[in-house]
Amino acid sequence: MAGTVSMPTEGARGRVDVRLRRGAPATTTRPQPQDRTGHSLRAAIVGGGPGGLYTAALLKRLDPAREITVWERNAPDDTFGFGVVLSDETLGGIEHADPVVYEALQRHFVRWDDIDIVHRGTRHTSGGHGFAALGRRRLLQILHERCRSLGVRLRFRTEAPDPARLAETHDLVVAADGVHSTTRETYADVFRPRITGHRCRYIWLAADFAFDAFRFEIAETEHGVMQLHGYPYAADASTVIVEMREEVWRAAGFDGADEQESVERCAKIFADALGGRPLRSNRSAWTTFRTVVNERWSHGNVVLLGDAAHTAHFSIGSGTKLAVEDAVALAACLEERSSVEEALTAYEEERRPVVASTQRAARASLEWFEDLPRYLGRPPRQFAFDLLTRSRRVTHGNLRLRDARFTESVEREFGCPPGTPPMFTPFRLRGLTLRNRVVVSPMDMYSATDGVPGDFHLVHLGARALGGAGLVMTEMVCVSEQGRITPGCAGLYTGRQADAWRRITGFVHEHAPGTAIGVQLGHSGRKGSTRLMWEGMDEPLPDGNWPLVAASPLPYKPHGQIPRELSRAELTDIREQFASAARRAARAGFDLLELHCAHGYLLSGFLSPLTNHRTDAYGGSLEKRLRFPLEVFDAVRGVWPEERPMTVRISATDWAEGGTSAEDAVEIARAFAAHGADAIDVSTGQVVDGERPEFGRSYQTPFADRIRHEAQVPVIAVGAISSWDDVNSLILAGRADLCALARPHLYDPHWTLHAAAEQGYDGPGTAWPAPYRAGSRPPRTGRTDAPKPRLSPSA
Repeated sequence: MAGTVSMPTEGARGRVDVRLRRGAPATTTRPQPQDRTGHSLRAAIVGGGPGGLYTAALLKRLDPAREITVWERNAPDDTFGFGVVLSDETLGGIEHADPVVYEALQRHFVRWDDIDIVHRGTRHTSGGHGFAALGRRRLLQILHERCRSLGVRLRFRTEAPDPARLAETHDLVVAADGVHSTTRETYADVFRPRITGHRCRYIWLAADFAFDAFRFEIAETEHGVMQLHGYPYAADASTVIVEMREEVWRAAGFDGADEQESVERCAKIFADALGGRPLRSNRSAWTTFRTVVNERWSHGNVVLLGDAAHTAHFSIGSGTKLAVEDAVALAACLEERSSVEEALTAYEEERRPVVASTQRAARASLEWFEDLPRYLGRPPRQFAFDLLTRSRRVTHGNLRLRDARFTESVEREFGCPPGTPPMFTPFRLRGLTLRNRVVVSPMDMYSATDGVPGDFHLVHLGARALGGAGLVMTEMVCVSEQGRITPGCAGLYTGRQADAWRRITGFVHEHAPGTAIGVQLGHSGRKGSTRLMWEGMDEPLPDGNWPLVAASPLPYKPHGQIPRELSRAELTDIREQFASAARRAARAGFDLLELHCAHGYLLSGFLSPLTNHRTDAYGGSLEKRLRFPLEVFDAVRGVWPEERPMTVRISATDWAEGGTSAEDAVEIARAFAAHGADAIDVSTGQVVDGERPEFGRSYQTPFADRIRHEAQVPVIAVGAISSWDDVNSLILAGRADLCALARPHLYDPHWTLHAAAEQGYDGPGTAWPAPYRAGSRPPRTGRTDAPKPRLSPSA
């Protein structure tokens, strides 16, 4: 697939950049992989795209004695798509690995800095992005010339022999045969590919003029939303990709249009962007993007490379970029290892995490464009900022570095006072105004005695309150002895426990004025009677167990205790336990109450179809599964002070087939909001033991984003939000109203204060406690003002 990226790649150049020496041929002191007779490597490259050709050139340059053959079924000038964008990171790798190719590319690059976003007649421009592009055909010509000059055998219009035959006759077989890889399918039982289709149709076209920026244009037509991605790749040519949801594509009649009709209609729809000029095609056809993931990348001496191994959506990750980086890494690993087998293992270990990260970013970008109609009503500058940061790789911080004027205009539109980062703007929930958007997330400490929080809790929560967050949440506080997770869980089912909590809230209010403290109420359900986390998370107690109750008699773990299905009378009792705990929480001085309906605990167990198999009024449809959690919410809201806010934590997906879906989560959020919830705390998973989460940075925030916009309710985002830059980005883009962080606050109780100091902020959004104010600047670590050498001795 031809490649483009909608954003430059962040990060320093990878270690592959410096492992291949400049100049040709290269030498090395390491033993080189050889064939069975002790001669230099004999390699077969299947596929003559950029990845295959560059691999061939590198392998031959590094050892001219190698016998390298490329099989390509198409003619030399056959190609699909038009332009290719390469990041500075990729170009750095090329420059170190093969300066000849790098210098040839440099002569043909078109460079530009700006991104234009055109929406509802308004264009917003963000600068400083630094793109470089060239024609795909020109790229192939450069690589053909380099391969020929090095002595690589290029066999065009020739189908490669059977992969098994190549593996027998060669020491290395590189399958660079694209997204429809024959080699991958031949060994599908070994590579175990997963190929996922998506919801948009797109077509690659070109225009015979050069855009002056990377251009995104949104067209709201009678059939639905369509978008254009365009960028120059030559002084007189631009790539144009037109994309829309499948249902829009069909409603517009593109499913019955031929190639020429599609080209003409796209030119008419985006006439303003094109200045009335026509588009052209190159055997262009409407297609859907397919994400390719393989469990393994090598089998014996056969290895996958580029789109055969992985794909990343064109809106963020160029297939060409990833393939070229694969080639550099593979060549370097072959230089460093003494056998092909070791080299292929090292290659996969090096590239897999990089590719996985790119694919996560690409998935976020792809889904943003799939759900584009959801964001059209945002304020215009916030819409542009959201588009630019959609993949979570481009952030508020690096946009400020690239284009401070644009970022400041977004901040002004959002309502940030001058010099105030988005995370330090206030937020109001009912009668409570939080001075900033940072929440210390609930974290179970398992350190209570008989449910009574002690000195540990005072120090733990007090320290984090002093650390500057707008809201500090307790761990899940259990509403009954039977509702504990472990023997060390804190509770609010006795007066003694309430008194202990009053001591903690009093400390926070007296010594950390401006910080609110909230309580999270919950019942363990089927996940109770377990060991302390560090003794075996979710593992049953070896002795002293108490009976468990749940929506249905299903154990959390196969070897776990089977809970009893709750009767109607017991549901009434538990509802009253929640209400009684809420009354104690109010008297204890908490500012906010959160109802825990997530992570597989009792109320969550009613919501998920995987854990609720009831056939009465509390099971079956989503409406029935919601019934008991809503009854509990109403009972708590009825006794909780009117002016104090209530939030609800939910698991927006079970990460398991047949479980709660993202669509269900929106309906769950709507239901709680209709009953008076002031915000939804959007977490995911931990509902069933066999879940398969898609971990990654800020990986749960898209669920919060969706709920915020479809359910029209404020949300708290959680899930691997690790930096203040992430918080600023999520808040300013409108994906969340508050951000809850757990592990960062375990690492640094003063995380919020340090975030303010690192951003040079000293406003009302946070304040250093008077006794700590002397520590508001980082301590010096050594002398930095020593005189610098100014004169050099003459030769």
